[in-house]
Amino acid sequence: MSEEGRVPSPAALPAEATAAPEEKKGKELERDKLPPIVSAGASASAGLDRGSKGQVSTFSSCVSAVSQKKESAENRSSPAHLVFPNIKNVRDLPPTCLDVRQKQRISMDALSSEMKAPVLPEAVLPVQPKTMKDFQEDVEKVKSSGDWKAVHDFYLTTFDSFPELNAAFKKDASASFNTIEDSGINTKFVNAVYDTLLNTPQDIQKTVLKGIINSLLREWKGPRTKDDLRAYFILLQNPQFNNTSTYVIYAHLLRQIATLVEADHHFLVHWFKKLSQKRFKQLVERLLQFISLRLFPAKPEEFPPIAKCSWWIPSASKVLALLNTANDLVHPPLIPYIDFYNSTLDHIDLMEEYHTWQSFGNSHRFSFCQYPFVISIAAKKIIIQRDSEQQMISIARQSLVDKVSRRQRPDMNMLFLNMKVRRTHLVSDSLDELTRKRADLKKKLKVTFVGEAGLDMGGLTKEWFLLLIRQIFHPDYGMFTYHKDSYCHWFSSFKCDNYSEFRLVGILMGLAVYNSITLDIRFPPCCYKKLLSPPIVPSDQNTPVGICSVTTDDLCQIMPELAHGLSELLSYEGNVEEDFYSTFQVFQEEFGIIKSYNLKPGGDKIPVTNQNRKEYVQLYIDFLLNKSIYKQFAAFYYGFHSVCASNALMLLRPEEVEILVCGSPELDMHALQRSTQYDGYAKTDLTIRYFWDVVLGFPLDLQKKLLHFTTGSDRVPVGGMADLNFKISKNETSTNWLPIAHTCFNQLCLPPYKSKKDLKQKLIIGISNSEGFGLE
Repeated sequence: MSEEGRVPSPAALPAEATAAPEEKKGKELERDKLPPIVSAGASASAGLDRGSKGQVSTFSSCVSAVSQKKESAENRSSPAHLVFPNIKNVRDLPPTCLDVRQKQRISMDALSSEMKAPVLPEAVLPVQPKTMKDFQEDVEKVKSSGDWKAVHDFYLTTFDSFPELNAAFKKDASASFNTIEDSGINTKFVNAVYDTLLNTPQDIQKTVLKGIINSLLREWKGPRTKDDLRAYFILLQNPQFNNTSTYVIYAHLLRQIATLVEADHHFLVHWFKKLSQKRFKQLVERLLQFISLRLFPAKPEEFPPIAKCSWWIPSASKVLALLNTANDLVHPPLIPYIDFYNSTLDHIDLMEEYHTWQSFGNSHRFSFCQYPFVISIAAKKIIIQRDSEQQMISIARQSLVDKVSRRQRPDMNMLFLNMKVRRTHLVSDSLDELTRKRADLKKKLKVTFVGEAGLDMGGLTKEWFLLLIRQIFHPDYGMFTYHKDSYCHWFSSFKCDNYSEFRLVGILMGLAVYNSITLDIRFPPCCYKKLLSPPIVPSDQNTPVGICSVTTDDLCQIMPELAHGLSELLSYEGNVEEDFYSTFQVFQEEFGIIKSYNLKPGGDKIPVTNQNRKEYVQLYIDFLLNKSIYKQFAAFYYGFHSVCASNALMLLRPEEVEILVCGSPELDMHALQRSTQYDGYAKTDLTIRYFWDVVLGFPLDLQKKLLHFTTGSDRVPVGGMADLNFKISKNETSTNWLPIAHTCFNQLCLPPYKSKKDLKQKLIIGISNSEGFGLE
C-alpha cells in the first residue's frame, strides 16, 4: 500500500486527551462539519453494485431511493459521480488503542465510568411487540407454511433505525442501562436473529442491509446516546459482513464506530468482553478478513479504488484495537493473543511500515506498527532483525570511517564484536570483554576460545552461550534460585556490592535476540513484563526501571505454594489477626542469617487483620517481585537494553519477548521431519524410517528431551522447525553405541541400528541421560 494511499493515523497522541477546553470545543465544531453521511451512503451503493456477484444481491435501487429522499429533505444537490468522504476532513480518532510509544501501559479501567462517560437522556423507544419466543414461533411456522411475511416484517421493522434496534433487543425499553458492565441487550435474542438471517430469502437479507444503510445515513449532531452505542454493538455482529459484497456498508459502520469519542469506546470495550468466546472470535476474524481482502483483493473490481477508501483499514484497525483491549481485560482472555495476528501482513513491506511509524509516530500517517497486536511474532522478528542489521551496519561503517580518517589500515575484525575467552575463566573473561567493548555490542558476534583453533561459523557462538548460561544459572553460583515447583529461575535477593554479572545476563539475552540464538533460560512471564517496564530506557537515570504491577497470578508462576497460601489468607473466614498473628513484616534468609523487612513504615507493629489483609498481600507480592530484587533486576534491565535499545521493542508483548529469547514451546515434529537434512543417510533408508516412526510416537516430554539433546533447548525458534537446520548424520560405529549430538550445529549422529526396538531403546537412554553429554 502506498504512502499516499494510507493517510491519517487512527491512534491519536496522548496529548490530545489533555487538550485545552477551547481546543476540545473546536474539535466538536469540526465534528459537526464532517462530510455528510449521504455521500457515504451513495458510496455504499456503488460498492454494492460492484459486489453484485456475491451471495447478497445488489441494493443500488434502495440506496439511490434513500439518497434521493435525503437530498430533497436537505435541499442540496449531490455530485454527479460517487465520492467517498475525504478522511483528511475527519477529526483524529481517539486514542483507545494502547499507544506503543507510551512508556507505561494505560488500562481502560484507569478512570471511573462517571468521569469518562457523561449520561445523556435516552430517546423514547418505539414499541416492539415481538419477543424472542414470538420470533422463534414465526420461524417455525415458515417450515410448514413457507410464508416468510411475519419474519420479513420483523426484520424490516427491527433494522429500520437505531431506536427500532433498541426496542427489539433491549432487555427493558424503559431502563437506561448506563453502566459499562451491562449493555442491557438481550444477547440470546440477537444471536437467534442473526443465526436465522443467513437462512432467509434474499429479499429479507436485502431488507436488513437497506435498514442498516438508512441508519448510517443519519446526520449526527452532538454526542451519541447509550442507545446509539447499543445499536453499533448489535450491528457489528451482523454475519452478513462476512461477504465482500457488503464491505462498503461494513466500512462505513466501522468508520462511525472508530470515530466515537473515547468515553463511548470505554463502554463498547466492556460490552465486548461480555460476549461469548465464539461470538467474540467471529468479530475478530471478520475484521482481520476485511483488512486482508482490502490489502490483497481476490477481485479488485469489487472494491472502490484504494485512494478513495484509504480510511477502510485504519477504521477496521481501530475497532480491532477495542476488541484487543477487551480481550486483555478478561482473565483468562477470551481468545489467545495470537488470534489477533494477521498473517497477510507478513507479505507487505514491513520496514516501510516501521519507518513510517518511526517518522510520523501515531498522528500523521497510518502504519500497522501503531497496532502491533495484529503483527505476528515472525513479522516482528523480521522488523527487529532488519533494524538491528541496520544498526550493526551503521556502527561498523562508523568504525571504518574512523580508521580511515586516522590513516590506519582497516581490519575486518573491526566489523564484529570479537569475544576472546578462556574456558577456565568463562564468566569473568566474558564480563571483561563485554565491558571493554560496550560500543561494539550491536556488531555481529564472533567468539574465539583461547588456545583453540577454529573459525566461528555460528557453532562457537552458540557453544559460548550454552556454556555461559549453564554456568551462570548453576545453583552454586548464587545469582538465581531455581524453583522446582514452577520449573523456573528467579533472581536471588541476596545483597552484594557489585551487580555487574546480572548486567551480563541481560546483555546475553540481548545478544541472543540480535544474533538469532535461542537460549535455554527458564524465567517466568513476569520477568519479561518487568523487562518492558518501560520498553524504552528513560533518559533520567533516577527513574525506576523494571517495576510493574504484580498480582498473585504472577507470584503463582514462580512460587505456587506461597501464592496459594496468600490466596487462602484472602479467603479466610475466621479472625485473621488472632489466628495468624502476623504483622506487615517479612523475613528472608541471607547467607544463613535471618533478616526482617517492613512492608510499610512501622510494619512490625501493624497487625494483619481482616480489613487490611488485601493491602498486606499486595505489599508482600510487590516486595518479593519488585523491591527485594530491584538492584539485581535494574542491572539486568540495563544490560538487555544496552543491546536491544530500539523502538522495535515497543511492538512486543512480554510473551513475545520470551519467545524471541527462548523460542516457542509448541512442537511440530512432522515439520521437523520435513525440514531435516541428512548426511550419510537418505530419508528412505530403513534406519531413518525407524527413527521417525519412533520419534513421532513419542509423548511430548520425550520429544522435548530429543530436541534439548540435539539443539541445547527444548523450544522452537520463531521461524519454526525449519529454522533449526536439523541434521541427522550417519555414525559409522557399533550399533551398541548410543546416539551422540553436536548441539552447536543441531546435529544428531545416529548409528545404523538394525531394528526399531533397538533404535528406540538406545535413543531413549541417550536423550534421558544427557546432562553435559555430547557438547562439542
